[in-house]
Amino acid sequence: MADISRAELEQALAKYSTVVEECTRSGDWSPFADLFTEDCTYIEHAYGVFEGREAVRAWIVDVMRPFPHMRFPTDWVAYDEANGAIVIGIRNVLDHPTEPGVEFGFPNVTRLVYAGDGLFSSEEDVYNPA
Repeated sequence: MADISRAELEQALAKYSTVVEECTRSGDWSPFADLFTEDCTYIEHAYGVFEGREAVRAWIVDVMRPFPHMRFPTDWVAYDEANGAIVIGIRNVLDHPTEPGVEFGFPNVTRLVYAGDGLFSSEEDVYNPA
């Protein structure tokens, strides 16, 4: 899908962010997969490629089990209306396990491709641009 308005991409990203925040709050990451089309592709440089919504669900629930309340603050966003894509600078943040009030984390770049109807057809998470 191409030539999607910035307003529609912004709305889709707002929904995505709201769902991620709710997953972080609740510790239940299953709803995250519902942001994607049934035939989506999810590329995660550290874990591999997942094909289909249910593969994303199985992976995200399993991988987030030890870190259910990880947060993902956004540092910047770029919209690519011509390609229906959103590129986001995100930090993966956790509270330090032994030092209250201290956070630690690492940056990544996420590219989402919007499929319409509030769903994404792909996500790619890049932790090491090399």
